[in-house]
Amino acid sequence: MATKVHLAQRPEADELLGRSPLAALIGMLLDQQVPMEWAFSGPHTIMERLGADDLDAHEIAACDPERFAALLSEKPAVHRYPGSMAKRVQQLCQYLVEHYDGDAERLWKDVDGGKELFKRLNALPGYGKQKAQIFVALLGKQYGVRPEGWREAAGDYGAEGSRRSVADITGPDSLAEVRAFKQQMKAAAKSAKAAKSAG
Repeated sequence: MATKVHLAQRPEADELLGRSPLAALIGMLLDQQVPMEWAFSGPHTIMERLGADDLDAHEIAACDPERFAALLSEKPAVHRYPGSMAKRVQQLCQYLVEHYDGDAERLWKDVDGGKELFKRLNALPGYGKQKAQIFVALLGKQYGVRPEGWREAAGDYGAEGSRRSVADITGPDSLAEVRAFKQQMKAAAKSAKAAKSAG
């Protein structure tokens, strides 16, 4: 699957994301309430702290929960909420071990179309509709995983030339554009909420 991505904006973290389907899935899982680059650097930090040269779903799933939470909490922490995220990462890996023999790539290998891919991602612990759609878009736009109907399954995130999510980040410029878009969306949601409560 090796591909070149610029999601973490750190060469060694991006190299791992480019070759490890599990790293990409964990990065997406961590991508909430922290800057995108911080989230997508997380898998590399976890790998280093485990003393490994790759991420292994079986190893993470079997890790002592307290030890794993401590690994993510070490300074600098992997996430703003390292304890709860450690739990989620382990749940994700346990699910992959149970349903896909620990092989994250099997989620999209031989998939029967975009709808099925979305369904599989949406079933992952810690993923919801939005994360699943963004990941479908990320796979299609940057990893060359394009089952029939993937753009439709990704919703607005699948649109050609959009700057909505991590799926559209190919370097510092597009990162700035995606960040600006997200701020616009937040501001719009805020003013809609204010208008609603005023009405």
